[in-house]
Amino acid sequence: MSLIRKYEIMILLTEEFNDSELKTWVFNYAKNLRKFSVCDISVISRGKHNLAYSINNKTKGNYIQLNFSSMPKYINNFANTLKLDSNVLRFLVLNK
Repeated sequence: MSLIRKYEIMILLTEEFNDSELKTWVFNYAKNLRKFSVCDISVISRGKHNLAYSINNKTKGNYIQLNFSSMPKYINNFANTLKLDSNVLRFLVLNK
């Protein structure tokens, strides 16, 4: 039985992205999610904000929210992809 659950990923990216680069990065990541038969993908840009404390000597970051449905066995693959990306300062995966 394949159980599909809803997830939310909050991603904090470096501030170096302009709007078009940010859209390209998110589109490519969403395309990678599609490889794992993810459905109902929605992307919300939460904007650029000052950080409460510096992370890797960065004081600002772009917040991205991804909502999608997937099987639980693929979540570690998503997290590993984000860990390897140098543009990602932090991320959090939530089970909705």
